[in-house]
Amino acid sequence: MTAPALTFPPELLLRAQGVRVAFFDVDGVLTDGGLYISEAGETLKRFHTLDGHGLKLLPRAGITPAVITGRDSPALRTRLKALGIGHVHYGTEDKRPAAEQTLQALGLDWSQAAVIGDDWPDLPVMQRCALACAPAHAHAEALARAHHVTRAPGGGGAAREFCDLLLVASGRYAQLLQEALQ
Repeated sequence: MTAPALTFPPELLLRAQGVRVAFFDVDGVLTDGGLYISEAGETLKRFHTLDGHGLKLLPRAGITPAVITGRDSPALRTRLKALGIGHVHYGTEDKRPAAEQTLQALGLDWSQAAVIGDDWPDLPVMQRCALACAPAHAHAEALARAHHVTRAPGGGGAAREFCDLLLVASGRYAQLLQEALQ
């Protein structure tokens, strides 16, 4: 068996143990935060494939990915559908009630939840979850409340780093890696 190259501090792994749902913001987390608007008014977004693969790995470790975003767009809906994300709240500025609705639907509580967010609308969820993460370029208030700040920026692998942390803490990372190497 090949040893994983990734390591995280033990105290961070302890905090992430028991996580069964992972909340993701979109703009500034799954994207770089930039908004590309066509002449026709269509919003275009750029997503990173590393992040997408991380989102697809989470369910294999018993962790449900859930997205709560303040925006909505055809591009976003297409991407999340392609990734098989079933728990999504679009156009939601007040993210705490949306997270609570997802927790209730899954029969979970805040102690079983993790989140990655980058700005003020994410703070109510960040302060309640067992594990809160922020991308490297997040707003100062999100950075101050994060238990872990990713090395990668939003839209550039931050979500994958968050997923990898959860996979390592779940004890499934090494096995999933080994399966990928076969």
